[in-house]
Amino acid sequence: MPEENDRQAILDEEHLRLISLGYMISAGVAGFFALFGLFYVLIGVVTTFALAHAPHQGSGDVPPAFVGLFFVAFGAVFFLIAGGVAFARFQAGRCVKRRKSRTFCMVIAAIGCLEFPYGTALGILSFIVLGRPSVVRQFSPKPGP
Repeated sequence: MPEENDRQAILDEEHLRLISLGYMISAGVAGFFALFGLFYVLIGVVTTFALAHAPHQGSGDVPPAFVGLFFVAFGAVFFLIAGGVAFARFQAGRCVKRRKSRTFCMVIAAIGCLEFPYGTALGILSFIVLGRPSVVRQFSPKPGP
């Protein structure tokens, strides 16, 4: 029986390490895609500046100034949401590594399931591993002296 417990402890340790790594990689990818929001902000700023300083011939072909501001607003909102998701995934990876905040990790796994196919796979595997009784014990607070 002790050999079975040792085997399970080794499996749990390896699976938790892989899940933590998966969340770190997922956070990096989400952070990279968050930079596209800054690209939209740049496009909006350049468009707004160009429209404000362009000579107008009165032909009516010039788009209104709010087009550039729309790009700025859209890019900023996209950057903030995607950056928040990246930060949450990074935190989930750290929590798995430190064996803390199992509930937070489960919530991030559930949100990650919406991102098909890699987020779904990572979320489902997180549910499987974090639901094991041996792993739940690792995440429970240790009694103080």
